[in-house]
Amino acid sequence: MQIATVTKIAPRNAAIARVMQPDPECHRVTCSSCNLRELCLTGGLCPADLLRVEKIVHARRRIKRGEVLFNAGESFHSVYAVRTGFFKSSVIDNDGREQVTGFFMGGELLGMEGIGSGQVNATATALEDSEVCVMPFSLIEEMSHEIRALQRQLHAVLAREIVRDHGVMMLLGSMRAEERLAVFLLNLSQRFTARGYSPSEFYLRMTREEIGSYLGLKLETVSRVFSRFQEQGLVAVQQKFIRITDIPGLRKAMT
Repeated sequence: MQIATVTKIAPRNAAIARVMQPDPECHRVTCSSCNLRELCLTGGLCPADLLRVEKIVHARRRIKRGEVLFNAGESFHSVYAVRTGFFKSSVIDNDGREQVTGFFMGGELLGMEGIGSGQVNATATALEDSEVCVMPFSLIEEMSHEIRALQRQLHAVLAREIVRDHGVMMLLGSMRAEERLAVFLLNLSQRFTARGYSPSEFYLRMTREEIGSYLGLKLETVSRVFSRFQEQGLVAVQQKFIRITDIPGLRKAMT
């Protein structure tokens, strides 16, 4: 993927201006003290480089549940690192229905697709009260020329996004409903594990309908597969709380 040069553009509307406005608590938590830094753009940086790269965090913004961080079609200015909370990205299809394109948790980046096109192509909505680090891409680009480790990490994050997109295409193109949901749950398990949480017990921040939209399944199908997994002793479900009781068995459901 070729990284386009993006010039620093003044915010065009009040919504963007609010996002770009520095938070008075911006530097209360630094990259060096953040336990998610290895999953973010600062992963693998030496202490000296880390102190320099902290300057790219222009602001930290709190986004309440249900609020939009940015809308599809807005001009691209910044990359957003999720510090706490959970987000979904979505687009509106030709029939006017929402299509969920991804879910993002702490340490993951939002808005990366805008690097090439100059505008974001999905809407990012908080699924719970969240906080993000706002990193103007012009600063990322400038500093990545000076710090090679940052440039490598940026490329690694972009590659990770490409792999994720390919995985979603495979998921929607060739897998049965049981395989899709098993892959989804195991992927969440791996991501929670990487953040120091339990691999087998977690809350789903998204609704069954949003899961279905992401997986290309009807709501009724998602509910039916959850019930089937529970009957088979693979998972225990209590509303949004999930306990994976048989990880090897869930992996077998993928084949």
